[in-house]
Formats: sequence, structure tokens, C-alpha cells
Amino acid sequence: MLHFDNIAFGPLHSRRLGSSLGVNILPAEGKLCNFDCVYCECGWNRDGAAGNKIFPGAADVREALSEKLRQCSESHAVIDSITFSGNGEPTLNPDFPAIVDITLELRDKYFPDAKVSVLSNATTLGRPGVLEALKRVDNPIMKIDAGEDAGIKLVNRPCCRYSLGETVAALKQFGGDFILQTMFLGGPDFESSGTGNLKKWMDIVRYLHPREVMVYTIDRETPMKGLRKYTVELMENLVRPLTEEGFVIQIRG
Repeated sequence: MLHFDNIAFGPLHSRRLGSSLGVNILPAEGKLCNFDCVYCECGWNRDGAAGNKIFPGAADVREALSEKLRQCSESHAVIDSITFSGNGEPTLNPDFPAIVDITLELRDKYFPDAKVSVLSNATTLGRPGVLEALKRVDNPIMKIDAGEDAGIKLVNRPCCRYSLGETVAALKQFGGDFILQTMFLGGPDFESSGTGNLKKWMDIVRYLHPREVMVYTIDRETPMKGLRKYTVELMENLVRPLTEEGFVIQIRG
């Protein structure tokens, strides 16, 4: 399972974002997330529970990211995206809004053509400053992996109070200017292709009308065994109604 010890790491190749410089603003030891997804590349939450839970502060991020971007600039590295991901849910960091502003400032200084992206499960949009910060980045990439709460419980296993309806209502505040990210997979208790789930998920897409939808499938080892990777062809067929309606959908196997 993947684990990120540094605040800034990479750049690494991303299926969805190209050459991506990662930013981990979660504790360096273990994993910290309010989801416990069956497919998470960082493993189960319980396996990453050891160690301290000290978040890097805004000043820590400025120092680490500035140095990393300076090195990348001097070595003429290619960076398509500066991406908040790391050891869990990045918006849990209490300094998240200030860190976004620092990242945008440093991006403009060193790699002005790079995008700033945030991978989030959209659970913290009600926290002060989080939604506004996400609106400032180029790519707010928000997760919805199922079309109803029952599916979310099976795939994402929320560790917090979660309501899909409330999450959708919060995402509506983007006015469509965000990217929706969805994992397609098969497992013992859940199929993304299930008729009921797929229809409700597509209805959510139509209601939110994001500027882009990222549909992807399993690419690395997963903590839950017995999960099944979907083919690109299958995913293309599943989302064809949305494609025919004009939605921009990026599919990655």
C-alpha cells in the first residue's frame, strides 16, 4: 500500500492529471481519512492508525513546497498538476484554506502553467473556508462513488456522519464548475454497473452538471480482496447515455 512521508513528493505520472507533483498535508505517520474506501491505495484506516496525528501547518507547507518547486524548476521537470492527495482526506487539515493560497502563490512563481488540483471526498464543504478555497483551485475533484447511501456505505465506508443528499446539495454550490470523480468496480456486495445504482448516479451527474466527469477503475492493490477491475470498454458503455447528452467524461482503466 502507498504511503507518503513528505509534504511534497514526485512528480509522478497520474492517469487523470498527467505529470503530478503530490502535496500531502496530512500527518506523515499513518493514514487519516473520514472514509475507509474498500479500494484505497493507502490501505485500511486501522492499519495506518499508529503514530502521531500532527498536521503540517501552513508555514511547513510553504517551506517544503517552495523548496520542491525550486528544485523541479532548476531541473526543468514537467509538472502538469500540483495535486493535493496523500495519506487521506486533505481538507481535514485545519489550515487548508491558507495552504491553498500558499500553493497558488508558489505555483504562479515557479510553474504558472500548472494546474492546482484537490482530490476530495466532498465531506467537509460545510467547514468554514473549505468550499471557498476549493473554488479558488483549478481542479476541485470531488468524489461520489455510488448513486445512493447504501452503496456509499459499502464502497466508501464513511467514518463520519454522511448523507449523499447533503453532499449533493453542497456540491451544487459549485454551480457546475468542478470535476466529479467516480470509481467503477465490482465486488462481493456492490456493482457500479447495477441498474439501480447506475441510474441514480447518472441522475446526480445530470443534476450537478459538473464541467467534467472522471470515471476510473482499480489500478493498484486494494485492502479489500475480491474486487473486480472494470474494462474501459465496459465503462464507456455504462456512461454512454451521459456522453450522448454532451457530458465531458474522461475514462481511465
